[in-house]
Amino acid sequence: MKNREWEQKIEALLAELTLDEKISMIHSAEFFRSGGVPRLGIPRISMNDGPMGVRNEFEPDKWVTIGTTADSTSYLPSNSAIAATWNRELAKTSGEVLGREARGRGKDMILAPGINIKRNPLCGRNFEYMSEDPYLISEMVVPLIEGIQENDVSACVKHFACNAQEYERLFVNVELDERTLREIYLPGFEAAVKRAKTWGLMGSYNLVRGVHGSQNRFLLTDILRKEWKYDGLVVSDWGAVHDTKLAAESGLDIEMSVTPDFDEYYLANPLKEAIKKGEISEERVDEMVRNILRFMLRVRLIEIELKKQKNGKVTAKAVRVPDRDPGCVNADVCHTFVRKTAEEAVVMLKNDKKLLPFKPSETQRLLVIGDNANRMHAAGGGSAEIKALYEKTPLLGLANEYGGNTEVKYARGYYVPRKTADIVNWQEGSVNIEEINREQRKKGGFTAEEKKLIKKLRDEAVALAKEYDKVVIVGGLDHDLDVEGKDKESLKLPYGQDELIKAVLEVNPNAAVVMVSGSPVDMSAWMDKAKAILWMSYNGMEGGAALAEVISGSIVPSGKLPESLPADFKDTPVAKYGDYPGRKLTAAEKKRMNARLTQNFNEGVFVGYRYYEKENVKVQFPFGHGLSYADFKYSGLKVEKVKGKTAFTVSVQVKNTGHVSAKETVQLYVGEKNVSAGNPVKELKGFDKAEIKPGQTKTFKFKLDEKAFSHFSNESMKWEVMSGDMVIYIGASSADIRCTKTVKI
Repeated sequence: MKNREWEQKIEALLAELTLDEKISMIHSAEFFRSGGVPRLGIPRISMNDGPMGVRNEFEPDKWVTIGTTADSTSYLPSNSAIAATWNRELAKTSGEVLGREARGRGKDMILAPGINIKRNPLCGRNFEYMSEDPYLISEMVVPLIEGIQENDVSACVKHFACNAQEYERLFVNVELDERTLREIYLPGFEAAVKRAKTWGLMGSYNLVRGVHGSQNRFLLTDILRKEWKYDGLVVSDWGAVHDTKLAAESGLDIEMSVTPDFDEYYLANPLKEAIKKGEISEERVDEMVRNILRFMLRVRLIEIELKKQKNGKVTAKAVRVPDRDPGCVNADVCHTFVRKTAEEAVVMLKNDKKLLPFKPSETQRLLVIGDNANRMHAAGGGSAEIKALYEKTPLLGLANEYGGNTEVKYARGYYVPRKTADIVNWQEGSVNIEEINREQRKKGGFTAEEKKLIKKLRDEAVALAKEYDKVVIVGGLDHDLDVEGKDKESLKLPYGQDELIKAVLEVNPNAAVVMVSGSPVDMSAWMDKAKAILWMSYNGMEGGAALAEVISGSIVPSGKLPESLPADFKDTPVAKYGDYPGRKLTAAEKKRMNARLTQNFNEGVFVGYRYYEKENVKVQFPFGHGLSYADFKYSGLKVEKVKGKTAFTVSVQVKNTGHVSAKETVQLYVGEKNVSAGNPVKELKGFDKAEIKPGQTKTFKFKLDEKAFSHFSNESMKWEVMSGDMVIYIGASSADIRCTKTVKI
């Protein structure tokens, strides 16, 4: 809700501005700062990436880092890792750390969180995003944003909307029906706007229905401004604007890009010329400036001071807020919060015969195999890169966890080729990233010397695995593959890891396997042979320590998968129904849009587990899956209707039948008893997480309103409540349902 006093002051300050000054405020003046108006005390807005911590500093107009230690910062768990905790409180503290450090580095807006749907497991940027499920995203993003914005700094939720691939990301058009848009791709953003009250939002690179997201009036005005009543700041993604008139009239406020010709941006001199010619109204610029000034007031960047002159005229100027939150960077308490999140982000996928934990008292010698055990990930991934103050690798974490009474031996195991040097800075060339990727792609496979090294590393690891009782293999992906600007070619593990893991398990079937990855990988070559498998996304500066704690048993794993793990891309709905990476444009499309490809979201609402359950497609591990060192018994499901409403209260009892205190996430799904052809079998509509002591029983309670039983109709173009028998499912994952109850709507 707008503050009436603020709006009066905004109008007074707006009246002081010339057209040139207004225009200077609505586009970059530096790569990460918009323009200001020194004459009136209006400062520049300072922004920075990113989702895993505050990115290092660049020169104002060159993609060259400043090169000092002053921008070393805390490396936070990725959004995929945060979502794996299924813990709203940890999402909140993660936001608090990110916001505090952004302010400590002098930022007004942190370009996070990323909440695009994980539709396509090949998407290179999936590690930045949360989930395939819109409800889980909505529930986790709200506290995350609230935590960020407690620190006089704005979140910038991104990328609005339907951003699902990196291949041709600037010029791929997305076509989808209204129901799919409303049920799958918009709920997280709607929650961010309506519930979290985000002060910032970023438009996407891709086109939606023929118009680029960062200049899309349907998205930015019709839905965001009018329907959701959003009066916050909208910034473009860097280089996402392609047309002055479309951008000016779309609902966008600030254009950002990657080139230093700031005055030639679409919302700079070209906009001024268009206004002079009468092609665009100056009122549109005024509305942008209002949103910018309102943003500055919200983050306490300025106060607006009014002064009455002798002639009775009231003048206005912006003044600094002296007691604005200063934030802080690299505080010990922040690292403690990062550690707690990392601990709950580790997911135990498999633990046959209770192979894990490897208790330190029973472990005299521990062999750690795999390049990822000794690899730091903070400095990669694209705009999510961090200059971390420190990063504990799995190897360091295990060495510290087991201490001097355990001999910890390391074998690299597999070879990762050195990355080809960039022809140009990747960010500078990001508007032509596909061409750069093609130029830099390695040709001809491995050299003879590399092949010898590969064999040598594998043979060494296998020979050592025969000698050690306790073996941990750490593999997965890295930021050469989980990276902004390109998609993966398949779900296959790179660098010959399948051969390594199979060979190790052949000589030592009790080796535990760890996968570090921000998106699904194919584990089918060795999954049945491995007794224990752990999963971890890029888990921040304390990630290696958290993993070691789970392996040793000092922490009981409690993470749950925020996405399904298919074995092969051909098993996915994108492969079956979609036309990834996109089809060529029709003649009609070429005339009306600035695109190179069109990607039809033909699978509709059947994304992730909604598809796998509907089509009975087997996955490696299902959505919501995650094991514990404890066992839990579910019982006593009660469902009571709220009188006079299409609403219910639900409760279920969960008992810890194991021998250790542990946290369990209870998941609630809703679906029709007789499932309609156009609807999923069931959908997540509630979850809660709590610690339960051995022998203790806890009651988990949920509330369901009519939205839980509704679908959006393409015919009526509104939400409609379903009727008939509906099933309420309670389980430990989407595939592990413990009890059900049927209710009539």
